[in-house]
Amino acid sequence: MRRWQWRRFARWGWLFGAAIRANILTETAPETRLTQSIERASELTLAFAYVISVAYYLNLFGAFAVSLTPWDSNFSAKVVTTAALLLVAFAGQTGGFKALERMEYFTVSLKLAIIAGGLIFGLAQYFGKQALTGALIVTPPPSLTGWDAARLMFGLIVTVQGFETARYLGATYKAETRVAAMKQAQWVSSAIYMIYIGLLAWLFAPDPSALTETAIIDMMQVVAPILPLLLVAAALSAQFSAAVADTGGAGGLISELSGGKIKPRPAYLLLVALGVGLTWAADLFAIIAYASRAFAAYYALQSALAAVRETGAKRIGFAALAALGAMMAVLGVSAEGRSLRRGYFYSVETQTLKAAPVARPQIRSGA
Repeated sequence: MRRWQWRRFARWGWLFGAAIRANILTETAPETRLTQSIERASELTLAFAYVISVAYYLNLFGAFAVSLTPWDSNFSAKVVTTAALLLVAFAGQTGGFKALERMEYFTVSLKLAIIAGGLIFGLAQYFGKQALTGALIVTPPPSLTGWDAARLMFGLIVTVQGFETARYLGATYKAETRVAAMKQAQWVSSAIYMIYIGLLAWLFAPDPSALTETAIIDMMQVVAPILPLLLVAAALSAQFSAAVADTGGAGGLISELSGGKIKPRPAYLLLVALGVGLTWAADLFAIIAYASRAFAAYYALQSALAAVRETGAKRIGFAALAALGAMMAVLGVSAEGRSLRRGYFYSVETQTLKAAPVARPQIRSGA
Protein backbone atom coordinates (compact mmCIF):
# COMPACT_ATOMS: atom_id res chain seq x y z
CA MET A 1 0.00 0.00 0.00
CA ARG A 2 1.72 3.17 -1.18
CA ARG A 3 1.69 6.17 1.13
CA TRP A 4 -0.12 8.40 -1.34
CA GLN A 5 -3.03 5.95 -1.49
CA TRP A 6 -4.04 6.93 2.04
CA ARG A 7 -5.21 10.25 0.57
CA ARG A 8 -7.63 8.30 -1.57
CA PHE A 9 -9.35 6.90 1.51
CA ALA A 10 -9.76 10.42 2.89
CA ARG A 11 -11.27 11.57 -0.40
CA TRP A 12 -13.65 8.62 -0.50
CA GLY A 13 -14.70 9.36 3.05
CA TRP A 14 -15.30 13.02 2.16
CA LEU A 15 -17.46 12.07 -0.84
CA PHE A 16 -19.58 9.65 1.19
CA GLY A 17 -19.85 12.40 3.80
CA ALA A 18 -21.08 14.75 1.07
CA ALA A 19 -23.90 12.33 0.29
CA ILE A 20 -24.93 12.21 3.95
CA ARG A 21 -24.69 16.01 4.25
CA ALA A 22 -26.95 16.34 1.22
CA ASN A 23 -29.48 14.08 2.93
CA ILE A 24 -29.28 16.16 6.11
CA LEU A 25 -30.09 19.33 4.17
CA THR A 26 -33.01 17.66 2.34
CA GLU A 27 -34.43 15.64 5.22
CA THR A 28 -37.53 17.90 5.40
CA ALA A 29 -38.32 17.39 1.70
CA PRO A 30 -41.49 15.46 0.78
CA GLU A 31 -40.93 11.71 0.90
CA THR A 32 -41.84 9.19 -1.76
CA ARG A 33 -42.28 5.46 -1.35
CA LEU A 34 -38.83 4.94 -2.88
CA THR A 35 -37.02 7.39 -0.59
CA GLN A 36 -38.81 5.97 2.45
CA SER A 37 -37.74 2.44 1.52
CA ILE A 38 -34.10 3.46 0.97
CA GLU A 39 -34.04 5.46 4.21
CA ARG A 40 -35.42 2.62 6.26
CA ALA A 41 -33.02 0.10 4.70
CA SER A 42 -30.06 2.38 5.43
CA GLU A 43 -31.16 2.92 9.03
CA LEU A 44 -31.51 -0.82 9.60
CA THR A 45 -28.06 -1.35 8.11
CA LEU A 46 -26.53 1.38 10.27
CA ALA A 47 -28.16 0.01 13.42
CA PHE A 48 -26.52 -3.34 12.69
CA ALA A 49 -23.18 -1.62 12.03
CA TYR A 50 -23.40 0.35 15.29
CA VAL A 51 -23.95 -2.77 17.36
CA ILE A 52 -20.83 -4.32 15.86
CA SER A 53 -18.70 -1.16 16.00
CA VAL A 54 -19.42 -0.51 19.68
CA ALA A 55 -18.26 -4.05 20.45
CA TYR A 56 -15.20 -3.50 18.25
CA TYR A 57 -14.14 -0.22 19.87
CA LEU A 58 -14.59 -1.47 23.39
CA ASN A 59 -12.79 -4.73 22.63
CA LEU A 60 -9.83 -2.57 21.58
CA PHE A 61 -10.37 -0.58 24.77
CA GLY A 62 -10.07 -3.78 26.80
CA ALA A 63 -6.97 -4.94 24.92
CA PHE A 64 -5.15 -1.65 25.55
CA ALA A 65 -6.32 -1.38 29.14
CA VAL A 66 -4.51 -4.59 30.12
CA SER A 67 -1.61 -4.32 27.65
CA LEU A 68 0.90 -2.87 30.14
CA THR A 69 -0.28 -4.86 33.16
CA PRO A 70 0.57 -8.31 34.54
CA TRP A 71 -2.95 -9.39 33.49
CA ASP A 72 -2.37 -9.01 29.75
CA SER A 73 -4.54 -11.83 28.45
CA ASN A 74 -7.50 -12.27 26.14
CA PHE A 75 -9.78 -13.17 29.06
CA SER A 76 -8.79 -10.11 31.08
CA ALA A 77 -9.34 -7.87 28.06
CA LYS A 78 -12.85 -9.26 27.58
CA VAL A 79 -13.63 -8.67 31.25
CA VAL A 80 -12.57 -5.03 30.92
CA THR A 81 -14.59 -4.71 27.71
CA THR A 82 -17.69 -6.06 29.47
CA ALA A 83 -17.19 -3.60 32.34
CA ALA A 84 -16.86 -0.71 29.86
CA LEU A 85 -20.07 -1.77 28.12
CA LEU A 86 -21.87 -1.86 31.45
CA LEU A 87 -20.53 1.62 32.28
CA VAL A 88 -21.95 2.99 29.02
CA ALA A 89 -25.28 1.32 29.80
CA PHE A 90 -25.32 2.81 33.30
CA ALA A 91 -24.58 6.29 31.98
CA GLY A 92 -27.29 5.96 29.39
CA GLN A 93 -29.85 4.91 31.98
CA THR A 94 -29.03 7.55 34.56
CA GLY A 95 -28.32 10.56 32.37
CA GLY A 96 -29.48 9.73 28.88
CA PHE A 97 -27.74 11.12 25.82
CA LYS A 98 -26.46 14.24 27.58
CA ALA A 99 -24.52 12.14 30.07
CA LEU A 100 -22.97 10.12 27.27
CA GLU A 101 -22.12 13.31 25.40
CA ARG A 102 -20.36 14.87 28.43
CA MET A 103 -18.27 11.71 28.75
CA GLU A 104 -17.36 11.98 25.06
CA TYR A 105 -16.37 15.67 25.31
CA PHE A 106 -13.80 14.76 27.95
CA THR A 107 -12.35 11.78 26.09
CA VAL A 108 -12.15 13.63 22.74
CA SER A 109 -10.32 16.55 24.38
CA LEU A 110 -7.88 14.21 26.13
CA LYS A 111 -7.28 12.25 22.96
CA LEU A 112 -6.55 15.27 20.78
CA ALA A 113 -4.21 16.73 23.43
CA ILE A 114 -2.20 13.50 23.58
CA ILE A 115 -2.09 13.16 19.80
CA ALA A 116 -0.89 16.70 19.12
CA GLY A 117 1.25 17.24 22.21
CA GLY A 118 2.69 13.77 22.61
CA LEU A 119 2.51 11.22 19.84
CA ILE A 120 2.89 13.37 16.73
CA PHE A 121 5.46 15.65 18.38
CA GLY A 122 7.49 12.64 19.55
CA LEU A 123 7.27 10.92 16.18
CA ALA A 124 8.25 14.12 14.37
CA GLN A 125 11.35 14.51 16.56
CA TYR A 126 12.31 10.88 16.02
CA PHE A 127 11.70 11.29 12.28
CA GLY A 128 14.08 14.26 12.21
CA LYS A 129 16.74 12.35 14.12
CA GLN A 130 16.48 9.35 11.81
CA ALA A 131 16.51 11.56 8.72
CA LEU A 132 19.74 13.31 9.82
CA THR A 133 21.48 9.97 10.28
CA GLY A 134 20.10 8.49 7.06
CA ALA A 135 18.18 5.83 8.97
CA LEU A 136 14.73 6.35 7.47
CA ILE A 137 13.18 3.13 6.17
CA VAL A 138 12.45 3.08 2.45
CA THR A 139 10.55 -0.16 1.99
CA PRO A 140 9.36 -1.12 -1.51
CA PRO A 141 5.58 -1.22 -1.73
CA PRO A 142 3.99 -4.68 -1.51
CA SER A 143 3.55 -6.41 -4.87
CA LEU A 144 -0.21 -6.15 -4.75
CA THR A 145 -1.81 -4.81 -7.92
CA GLY A 146 -4.91 -5.05 -10.04
CA TRP A 147 -8.11 -6.52 -8.68
CA ASP A 148 -6.57 -7.74 -5.41
CA ALA A 149 -5.34 -4.19 -4.69
CA ALA A 150 -8.79 -2.75 -5.46
CA ARG A 151 -10.50 -5.22 -3.12
CA LEU A 152 -8.03 -4.42 -0.35
CA MET A 153 -8.75 -0.71 -0.75
CA PHE A 154 -12.49 -1.43 -0.65
CA GLY A 155 -12.00 -3.26 2.63
CA LEU A 156 -10.25 -0.26 4.18
CA ILE A 157 -13.01 2.32 3.77
CA VAL A 158 -14.02 1.74 7.39
CA THR A 159 -10.83 3.53 8.46
CA VAL A 160 -12.37 6.89 7.54
CA GLN A 161 -15.80 6.04 8.94
CA GLY A 162 -17.53 7.76 11.84
CA PHE A 163 -18.95 11.01 10.53
CA GLU A 164 -22.43 9.57 9.91
CA THR A 165 -23.43 9.99 13.57
CA ALA A 166 -24.46 13.59 12.88
CA ARG A 167 -27.15 12.34 10.49
CA TYR A 168 -29.32 11.24 13.41
CA LEU A 169 -28.98 14.11 15.87
CA GLY A 170 -31.75 16.21 14.37
CA ALA A 171 -33.70 16.33 17.62
CA THR A 172 -30.74 18.00 19.35
CA TYR A 173 -28.96 20.05 16.67
CA LYS A 174 -29.99 22.03 13.59
CA ALA A 175 -29.09 20.78 10.12
CA GLU A 176 -26.50 23.52 9.59
CA THR A 177 -24.75 22.66 12.87
CA ARG A 178 -24.63 18.97 11.98
CA VAL A 179 -23.24 19.65 8.51
CA ALA A 180 -20.56 21.98 9.91
CA ALA A 181 -19.64 19.46 12.63
CA MET A 182 -19.31 16.68 10.08
CA LYS A 183 -17.04 18.76 7.86
CA GLN A 184 -14.87 19.78 10.81
CA ALA A 185 -14.62 16.18 12.00
CA GLN A 186 -13.57 14.91 8.59
CA TRP A 187 -10.96 17.62 8.04
CA VAL A 188 -9.38 17.24 11.49
CA SER A 189 -9.36 13.45 11.45
CA SER A 190 -7.98 13.27 7.89
CA ALA A 191 -5.15 15.70 8.69
CA ILE A 192 -4.11 13.82 11.84
CA TYR A 193 -4.50 10.48 10.09
CA MET A 194 -2.23 11.42 7.17
CA ILE A 195 0.48 12.91 9.38
CA TYR A 196 0.48 9.94 11.75
CA ILE A 197 0.49 7.29 9.03
CA GLY A 198 3.14 9.18 7.06
CA LEU A 199 5.55 9.34 9.97
CA LEU A 200 5.08 5.70 10.96
CA ALA A 201 5.55 4.43 7.42
CA TRP A 202 9.07 5.95 7.23
CA LEU A 203 10.14 4.91 10.73
CA PHE A 204 9.25 1.22 11.04
CA ALA A 205 9.88 -1.78 8.81
CA PRO A 206 6.90 -4.03 8.03
CA ASP A 207 6.67 -7.25 10.01
CA PRO A 208 3.50 -9.25 9.19
CA SER A 209 4.30 -11.84 11.86
CA ALA A 210 3.93 -9.21 14.63
CA LEU A 211 0.31 -8.34 13.87
CA THR A 212 -1.60 -7.93 17.15
CA GLU A 213 -4.12 -5.43 18.46
CA THR A 214 -1.58 -3.67 20.66
CA ALA A 215 1.73 -4.23 18.83
CA ILE A 216 2.08 -0.51 18.19
CA ILE A 217 2.87 -0.04 21.89
CA ASP A 218 6.18 -1.88 21.43
CA MET A 219 6.90 0.20 18.33
CA MET A 220 6.55 3.43 20.27
CA GLN A 221 9.01 2.24 22.92
CA VAL A 222 11.94 2.88 20.56
CA VAL A 223 10.75 6.45 19.92
CA ALA A 224 10.49 7.51 23.59
CA PRO A 225 9.90 5.56 26.82
CA ILE A 226 6.90 7.75 27.70
CA LEU A 227 5.11 7.21 24.38
CA PRO A 228 3.67 3.75 25.17
CA LEU A 229 1.92 5.19 28.23
CA LEU A 230 0.65 8.15 26.20
CA LEU A 231 -0.48 5.83 23.45
CA VAL A 232 -2.42 3.64 25.84
CA ALA A 233 -4.10 6.71 27.36
CA ALA A 234 -4.94 8.08 23.92
CA ALA A 235 -6.17 4.71 22.66
CA LEU A 236 -8.37 4.21 25.71
CA SER A 237 -9.96 7.64 25.30
CA ALA A 238 -10.25 7.16 21.53
CA GLN A 239 -12.00 3.81 21.70
CA PHE A 240 -14.28 4.92 24.53
CA SER A 241 -15.31 8.14 22.78
CA ALA A 242 -15.97 6.22 19.56
CA ALA A 243 -18.12 3.71 21.43
CA VAL A 244 -20.01 6.51 23.19
CA ALA A 245 -20.64 8.27 19.86
CA ASP A 246 -22.03 5.09 18.27
CA THR A 247 -24.07 4.27 21.35
CA GLY A 248 -25.67 7.72 21.30
CA GLY A 249 -26.32 7.49 17.57
CA ALA A 250 -27.73 3.98 17.88
CA GLY A 251 -30.10 5.00 20.69
CA GLY A 252 -31.68 7.71 18.57
CA LEU A 253 -31.69 5.50 15.49
CA ILE A 254 -33.44 2.55 17.15
CA SER A 255 -36.01 4.95 18.62
CA GLU A 256 -36.66 6.36 15.16
CA LEU A 257 -36.91 2.93 13.54
CA SER A 258 -39.45 1.79 16.12
CA GLY A 259 -41.59 4.87 15.58
CA GLY A 260 -40.88 6.06 19.11
CA LYS A 261 -42.02 2.80 20.72
CA ILE A 262 -38.48 2.11 21.94
CA LYS A 263 -36.94 5.10 23.68
CA PRO A 264 -33.17 5.75 23.51
CA ARG A 265 -32.47 4.55 27.05
CA PRO A 266 -33.89 1.03 26.56
CA ALA A 267 -32.10 1.01 23.20
CA TYR A 268 -28.79 1.54 25.01
CA LEU A 269 -29.47 -1.59 27.06
CA LEU A 270 -30.24 -3.61 23.94
CA LEU A 271 -27.06 -2.44 22.23
CA VAL A 272 -24.92 -3.20 25.29
CA ALA A 273 -26.44 -6.67 25.65
CA LEU A 274 -25.64 -7.47 22.02
CA GLY A 275 -22.15 -6.02 22.48
CA VAL A 276 -21.46 -8.27 25.45
CA GLY A 277 -22.60 -11.25 23.41
CA LEU A 278 -20.31 -10.36 20.51
CA THR A 279 -17.39 -9.78 22.87
CA TRP A 280 -17.50 -13.31 24.22
CA ALA A 281 -18.62 -15.08 21.03
CA ALA A 282 -16.35 -13.60 18.33
CA ASP A 283 -12.75 -12.50 17.88
CA LEU A 284 -11.78 -8.94 17.06
CA PHE A 285 -10.88 -9.57 13.42
CA ALA A 286 -14.29 -11.11 12.72
CA ILE A 287 -16.04 -8.20 14.41
CA ILE A 288 -14.26 -5.55 12.34
CA ALA A 289 -14.80 -7.48 9.09
CA TYR A 290 -18.56 -7.48 9.66
CA ALA A 291 -18.54 -3.80 10.64
CA SER A 292 -16.61 -2.82 7.50
CA ARG A 293 -19.15 -4.41 5.21
CA ALA A 294 -22.11 -3.00 7.11
CA PHE A 295 -20.79 0.57 6.94
CA ALA A 296 -19.99 0.25 3.24
CA ALA A 297 -23.56 -0.94 2.61
CA TYR A 298 -24.89 1.99 4.64
CA TYR A 299 -22.85 4.50 2.61
CA ALA A 300 -24.12 2.91 -0.60
CA LEU A 301 -27.73 3.33 0.52
CA GLN A 302 -27.21 6.91 1.68
CA SER A 303 -25.58 7.74 -1.65
CA ALA A 304 -28.51 6.15 -3.46
CA LEU A 305 -30.90 8.25 -1.40
CA ALA A 306 -28.97 11.42 -2.27
CA ALA A 307 -29.04 10.42 -5.95
CA VAL A 308 -32.82 10.09 -5.88
CA ARG A 309 -33.28 13.47 -4.19
CA GLU A 310 -30.78 15.42 -6.32
CA THR A 311 -30.82 16.27 -10.02
CA GLY A 312 -28.32 16.71 -12.86
CA ALA A 313 -24.62 16.11 -12.26
CA LYS A 314 -25.10 15.57 -8.53
CA ARG A 315 -27.51 12.73 -9.20
CA ILE A 316 -24.98 11.03 -11.48
CA GLY A 317 -22.17 11.52 -8.97
CA PHE A 318 -24.14 10.15 -6.03
CA ALA A 319 -25.33 7.19 -8.14
CA ALA A 320 -21.69 6.37 -8.91
CA LEU A 321 -20.90 6.59 -5.19
CA ALA A 322 -23.78 4.20 -4.45
CA ALA A 323 -22.32 1.70 -6.91
CA LEU A 324 -18.86 2.10 -5.35
CA GLY A 325 -20.26 1.55 -1.85
CA ALA A 326 -22.10 -1.58 -2.97
CA MET A 327 -18.89 -2.97 -4.48
CA MET A 328 -17.06 -2.28 -1.23
CA ALA A 329 -19.74 -4.08 0.79
CA VAL A 330 -19.71 -7.16 -1.43
CA LEU A 331 -16.11 -7.37 -2.63
CA GLY A 332 -14.02 -5.65 0.05
CA VAL A 333 -11.27 -7.70 1.69
CA SER A 334 -10.39 -7.20 5.33
CA ALA A 335 -6.96 -5.57 5.62
CA GLU A 336 -6.29 -7.47 8.85
CA GLY A 337 -7.29 -10.78 7.34
CA ARG A 338 -5.20 -10.30 4.21
CA SER A 339 -2.20 -9.29 6.29
CA LEU A 340 -2.46 -12.47 8.31
CA ARG A 341 -3.00 -14.71 5.31
CA ARG A 342 -0.64 -13.38 2.65
CA GLY A 343 1.49 -10.60 4.13
CA TYR A 344 0.54 -8.11 1.41
CA PHE A 345 -0.22 -5.22 3.72
CA TYR A 346 2.21 -3.24 5.89
CA SER A 347 1.66 -4.55 9.37
CA VAL A 348 2.78 -1.21 10.81
CA GLU A 349 0.00 0.52 8.92
CA THR A 350 -2.60 -2.08 9.83
CA GLN A 351 -1.65 -1.86 13.49
CA THR A 352 -2.00 1.89 13.29
CA LEU A 353 -5.46 1.57 11.79
CA LYS A 354 -6.59 -0.56 14.68
CA ALA A 355 -4.65 1.01 17.49
CA ALA A 356 -4.13 4.64 16.69
CA PRO A 357 -6.55 7.17 18.12
CA VAL A 358 -6.66 9.03 14.83
CA ALA A 359 -8.97 6.44 13.38
CA ARG A 360 -12.00 8.24 14.70
CA PRO A 361 -11.40 11.64 16.26
CA GLN A 362 -14.97 12.65 15.51
CA ILE A 363 -16.23 15.97 16.92
CA ARG A 364 -19.98 15.85 16.72
CA SER A 365 -21.22 19.12 18.14
CA GLY A 366 -20.28 22.65 19.00
CA ALA A 367 -18.81 23.23 15.55
